[in-house]
Amino acid sequence: MNKTMKTVPEHDALIYAMVTLSAADRTMTDRELKKIGDIVQTLPVFADFDGNRLVATAEACGALLQDDDGLDRVLDVIATSLPPRLHETAYALAVEVAAADLHVEQEELRFLQMLRDRLELDKLAVAAIERSARVRFRVL
Repeated sequence: MNKTMKTVPEHDALIYAMVTLSAADRTMTDRELKKIGDIVQTLPVFADFDGNRLVATAEACGALLQDDDGLDRVLDVIATSLPPRLHETAYALAVEVAAADLHVEQEELRFLQMLRDRLELDKLAVAAIERSARVRFRVL
């Protein structure tokens, strides 16, 4: 288990949550990738992140996912690398990426469930985050 308890910088852990959500259905769409880039460029939590590291960070996450127990290891890295005050942020960012396609696949829903369980998120906070995303991404 000590191999799975690796930590990464907080920015990287947030990116791991978004990348893993995008890769959950084995298809990283252009909309999802654009959404990740937009989030990293615009949200205050990434204000001091070097955007030139985004691709390398995403590739490191992808490499970790390739291991036999890759998904569990990524979830462990996210949970151990982030302080509790950023747990809801990680979940919210993953939900944003999921909503980018205007359709959420079963595999993405399963990853979100695993992420919220691993981060021990409050059910009301989860419902509020998900509702907020549905409202923002609603189409006419």
